[in-house]
Amino acid sequence: MKHLLFAAGLALAATTASAGDNGLMRKDSALGVTETVDAMVTAMEGAGITVFARVDHGAGAASIGEDIGASQLLIFGNPKVGTPAIKDDPAAGLYLPLKVLVYEDAMGGTKIVYEEPVAILGKLGGVSEDAAYLKTMAGALAKFTDAASN
Repeated sequence: MKHLLFAAGLALAATTASAGDNGLMRKDSALGVTETVDAMVTAMEGAGITVFARVDHGAGAASIGEDIGASQLLIFGNPKVGTPAIKDDPAAGLYLPLKVLVYEDAMGGTKIVYEEPVAILGKLGGVSEDAAYLKTMAGALAKFTDAASN
């Protein structure tokens, strides 16, 4: 039953994706923050991606008496994809693994935001903006965030 509800939620989710000038991709999710992150974790683990951490910013804020709403940062990656970037430019290790933020906006909607890999790593001198791994990273980010927002 739980899986049917999850599938129904995914089917009903509204997706709006937009890229700003700063390289951030933003999407809407009809699910709550926790459910959206859970859906991404399920999709990532199913694809063999390592989830390194799930940071609960909302809980952190609550621990000091503040309320920022629900907000979670998911940190994940795959050494087969990230290692070539780090070999091309060791400073890429500063930006990897990849991250996705899911938060509740002021209107109560759930937002997904991440930075495009070319915007993150393309500014490094040793990383070519047309490197195949950048396309792989971008495709994975789109796939996993779409799985959580569609």
